[in-house]
Amino acid sequence: MIDHFNLPVADLARSQKFYEAVLEPLGYKLFAKDGESIGFGRDTWAFGIIKTSENIPKMHLAFIADTRMQVDRFFDAAIAAGGRNNGPPRIRPAYDPNYYAAFVLDPDGHNIEAVCRKAE
Repeated sequence: MIDHFNLPVADLARSQKFYEAVLEPLGYKLFAKDGESIGFGRDTWAFGIIKTSENIPKMHLAFIADTRMQVDRFFDAAIAAGGRNNGPPRIRPAYDPNYYAAFVLDPDGHNIEAVCRKAE
């Protein structure tokens, strides 16, 4: 449904380092830089970060993981890159019986999630 999304950040270099680390386990890589924005993707710009000097509203963004192991790796990479634990990897049956997800707060306080909805 959505072709791409850009998340506002306060410090572009700090956020680039963070997202390079956390998106790698999900198969995304740095794709392009365009002025004050940086795009990540597999084949094209699918997720970007864009520097803004305004107050940034806190957002929630969930990335699809193909496996539960990718969710675990995402969480470990995010914590190692300075993210804050906002919900460790586990099944969340209130959402769906197979909803396996982890949540971290990025350097700007955005709630970033990786989720796998496949049965183990």
